[in-house]
Amino acid sequence: MTAAVLAPGLSPAAKRLLWSWLRLLAGAAILGFLCWQLGTGALLDGVRAVNLPAVAAALGIGLLTTVFSAARWVLIARRLGLRLPLGEAVAAYYRALFLNVALPGGVLGDVHRAVRHGKDEGDLGRGVRAVVLERAGGQVVLIAAGIAVLAVQPTLVPAQAREVITTIGVALVPVVLALLAVAPVVARRWADSPSKWRRGVAVTVADVRTGLLSARTWPGVLALSAAALAGHLALFLVAARVAGTDAPIFELLPIFLLALLAMGLPVNVGGWGPREGVTALSFGAAGLGAAQGLTVAVVYGLLSAVASLPGAGVLVFGRRSSERREAVTERHDEPVEHVPALCRSGQ
Repeated sequence: MTAAVLAPGLSPAAKRLLWSWLRLLAGAAILGFLCWQLGTGALLDGVRAVNLPAVAAALGIGLLTTVFSAARWVLIARRLGLRLPLGEAVAAYYRALFLNVALPGGVLGDVHRAVRHGKDEGDLGRGVRAVVLERAGGQVVLIAAGIAVLAVQPTLVPAQAREVITTIGVALVPVVLALLAVAPVVARRWADSPSKWRRGVAVTVADVRTGLLSARTWPGVLALSAAALAGHLALFLVAARVAGTDAPIFELLPIFLLALLAMGLPVNVGGWGPREGVTALSFGAAGLGAAQGLTVAVVYGLLSAVASLPGAGVLVFGRRSSERREAVTERHDEPVEHVPALCRSGQ
């Protein structure tokens, strides 16, 4: 149910604001319910469990996953004709990760990254589409892995949830296949349409085919997404060990995949909420204890925040560097005062 349904008389801006608050409240409600059911001890245990070796591991793993994700962005952006050096992409990705963690909603950093790169390249629409496709590539790999997990270990989630997930999956497959078949035909017909909206759809479809689905792009996107996913799973494993969970890796990895899937739900507070709920639920279903699952999720959330901290440095020092460049540009643009010919000649 969207804000438009809840409050049809509001302006579009007010509806977006209401929907943002509803998402935040939903995430906070999930955390509150977990603390009510499991007690605050599990949450506090997660906070106390974080130590220096875990922080060092988070920074190292975070560096690898950020480089893999940034390289995926570079690959897609360059296929769309945008300039994006890897170093700049890594810095921008770190900044986006930090903003995603620090600001509510969990996506504002990616919005900033997309808009800034698009403006720098003089093509805002294509810059935004590059980021959307980059994130979509990672989500497709994650969803595929999650579906595989549910097929192998369906008991990790309640029967009702399995039925809902299965129904959605069965319904989405023909829809996706139909879109892949119809979209190119529609795009070709709409490419020269007088309608701005139709031309926009045609351009978007062309960018999806070039930037994500072409034979020169998707293998690299798949490999980089799998590498980034492995990094996130490794960080979850570190969190589990730090929290005192000694269950085998093959038993924990499916739970971690489901938790990562839950993080994509648009009802969270800086990434918190659904992740903790799904982890607690899955740990309980696996016989590992729901409270222990909440503790592991809290440790992972804190380590993820630590891994994003280099983005704070990029945000601060990048802004200072930009201000210095602007100041130098302004000085160079100042009109040169008239200098007598005698002085100009050095006589």
